[in-house]
Amino acid sequence: MEYLNFQASETDAGKRLDAYLAENIAGWSRARLQKLIDDGDVSVNEKAAKSSYKIRAEDQIEIELTELERENFEPEDIPLDIVFEDENLAVINKSAGMVVHPGAGVKSGTLANAVAFHFRLLITDSELERSFDEQSKIQNLKSKIGLVHRLDKDTSGLIVVAKNETVHENLSEQFRNREVFKSYVALVHGEVAEKSGQIDQPIAREKHNRTKMAIRGHGRNALSLWKVRKRFEKFTLLNIEIKTGRTHQIRVHLAFINHGVVGDETYNAGRDNTIKDATVRKAVKDLRRFFLHAERLSFTHPKTAERMEFYAPLPKELRDFLELIK
Repeated sequence: MEYLNFQASETDAGKRLDAYLAENIAGWSRARLQKLIDDGDVSVNEKAAKSSYKIRAEDQIEIELTELERENFEPEDIPLDIVFEDENLAVINKSAGMVVHPGAGVKSGTLANAVAFHFRLLITDSELERSFDEQSKIQNLKSKIGLVHRLDKDTSGLIVVAKNETVHENLSEQFRNREVFKSYVALVHGEVAEKSGQIDQPIAREKHNRTKMAIRGHGRNALSLWKVRKRFEKFTLLNIEIKTGRTHQIRVHLAFINHGVVGDETYNAGRDNTIKDATVRKAVKDLRRFFLHAERLSFTHPKTAERMEFYAPLPKELRDFLELIK
């Protein structure tokens, strides 16, 4: 990642934000920069802005140049837990420890690599006949991969993958319109007093540590609804429904209310290391993941208009941990 700062001059006044950035950042298309703006990676005077924002003299502009996504992925024969699949899409139960998408420092072993291999096996004879060379086959394969949303590396659970551009666009619109139901299970530190509640706090990248997210006034709106599922001594198991899909949203929101996710060293302020019971403390370390699982996912099928609902039970390592603290 690269971080750039600009101060607009008098001659820049009146320009659209996306056009201004395209003029000043070599090698980045206006469309890609618009996506960065939409993703909240650009701020003007420490506030989120839209691509259509008109620049003013002296504006302070900060941008995070996240690595360009690879448009094609090397197919890798990695087992997938496929919950549902048809000719349009697949719902996969991702294991903890698997990165969803290749990025900085991670070029293989990702869900995208595994999906590329699996979908390649589904290319029909007629499609192969139209692929006259290896490059054509790669182009054919590219159109079959559509990662609609993501999960953190150490979060397990349900994720939907589109098999063509039309389905990808439809599902993406459902996510934008908050028509997709996403419910997680999280074990958090501390005994949550209330039975349920909501966290409505904006999220943006930390100012001095850009790999972390934080509650910041100029951030993008983020809403999480939570309900107590089970209580334990020193811990609480929560069901969490997210209405928005911000980076690290659940982890940041739960840390904000002082109930960080077990196993999340980035946001739980070191509370894993303060667990008094040595056996439990060791068990948390042995998990080597967050106690966060995407348990339920529901959306409208882009082709059939049927409402689809999926469930992925807690992985064995999380069930075993609950037995231990019980």
